[in-house]
Amino acid sequence: MVRTSKRVNGKVLSLEDLAARSAAAKKNGKRVVHCHGVFDLLHIGHIKHFESARRLGDMLVVTLTPDGFVNKGPGRPMFSDDLRAKAIAALSCVDYVAVNKWPSAEKTIALVRPSIYAKGPDYRDQRKDRTGGIVREEAAVRKVRGRIEYTKDATYSSSKLINWQLSPFPEDVQKYLLSFAKRHSADDVIAGLETLRKMKVLVVGEAIIDEYQYCRAIGKSSKEPMLAVKHLSTEKFAGGVLAVANHVANFCDKVGLVTSLGSINSHESFVRKTLAKNVKPILVMRPDAPTIVKRRFVENYFFTKMLTVYEMDEAPGPAAYVKKLHAALKREVQRYDVVIVVDFGHGLLDKKAIRIVTRHSKFLAVNTQSNAGNIGYHTVSRYPRADYFCVAENEIRLETRDRVGDVRKMTRAVAKKLKARNFTVTRGKSGSLCYSREEGLSEVPALAGQVVDRMGAGDAFFAVTSLCVAAGMPSEVVGFVGNAVGARAVATVGHRSFIERVPLYKHIEVLLK
Repeated sequence: MVRTSKRVNGKVLSLEDLAARSAAAKKNGKRVVHCHGVFDLLHIGHIKHFESARRLGDMLVVTLTPDGFVNKGPGRPMFSDDLRAKAIAALSCVDYVAVNKWPSAEKTIALVRPSIYAKGPDYRDQRKDRTGGIVREEAAVRKVRGRIEYTKDATYSSSKLINWQLSPFPEDVQKYLLSFAKRHSADDVIAGLETLRKMKVLVVGEAIIDEYQYCRAIGKSSKEPMLAVKHLSTEKFAGGVLAVANHVANFCDKVGLVTSLGSINSHESFVRKTLAKNVKPILVMRPDAPTIVKRRFVENYFFTKMLTVYEMDEAPGPAAYVKKLHAALKREVQRYDVVIVVDFGHGLLDKKAIRIVTRHSKFLAVNTQSNAGNIGYHTVSRYPRADYFCVAENEIRLETRDRVGDVRKMTRAVAKKLKARNFTVTRGKSGSLCYSREEGLSEVPALAGQVVDRMGAGDAFFAVTSLCVAAGMPSEVVGFVGNAVGARAVATVGHRSFIERVPLYKHIEVLLK
């Protein structure tokens, strides 16, 4: 029987205090055993693991992954790191608990310097750890002259328990995930995503600097019917095609980029600095025009967007500039396996540019975005051909001039009209519709938990699903992966971070447990 301790508060320490306790114990000849993990929902598997670990030494210390670094999908962690720490500290077999400061345990191991680092039996086969964390942790333990040990108790899954007992999803989504997992295992989905790394991908479209001006509302102007705000701070993101290129770069080793920057306020150094190292940029400079900036004024406390100001020149560029852009496109599209065009409708891609990408691309993925600067003038049928089209529901309604009709019928009709082999419609909280000529229509529900910011979620969805379609993944899997990507994208502000392979893999594993 496990007895709880009355010294719970005294057992939860800072990392520094934990390191000092560990050093003192080792100086007195005691063996310190260290366990590390998320431990989101404390269950019998964790308790048995801790008891087995305690029997390996004289003092057991446990460190926890902090909330901000838990990569287990929407709604996770279920319990804050403070509550998780207190729950573990209540166990008599645990001597001390601390919350980590970093996403992984290596630096913590260097501080605590345990004699033994204990992991569960599911980590014994290090090849199954997609993060590579267990290899790095073992190296860190050896560096402090400790050793790693694997406990032998039966394992249980917190994620599986949470998914089916405390799920953040409504019942219909839970049932869908259970059904999907019977048709497509997490291992199969991830194996498909692993094949993307060898693709050579070119990304084409407008470079956009997305700028957030954080403000605090201070009241109405005394003389005019106008809101007055106080500026607090500014945050700048690499958006538009730059964001798409960075998403793709986390899945493919070789990525090219063709875009344009303005000679006025070019932001070139910022663009080059924020692009992933494996992105090869071709930046065609447009004279006497600015690089596109979309400046959003955001009320800081509630994160409410109040106003957007566009900084751009949509007039046709000079002939020499246009000729240079066309030459770059014609030269580059033939060098890559996949061409991804993300067209924001701000004048970069004219009729000749569209002819070049549609005629010369081996595999072409197209997204035409409707926004305040082009609404009503820019629809998907500007492109006479693509292997994969991806649009939002409002964009397919603009294409069909139908506000209230059945979007499923529209999807089939537009796909047939454009002779599209693959066509996806994103629908926000309603999920996505994925059509393929061979498989028909698949509906996948939304998989997002808390929505922080929707900006850029469509770009992330399009970037990764384009690769999935090019790899020949089943239509339903494309939609599932895209919605998982979208869930991760809406959980962050703007383009502060891009979709990464390993966290996405872990997210998929958690969803399908």
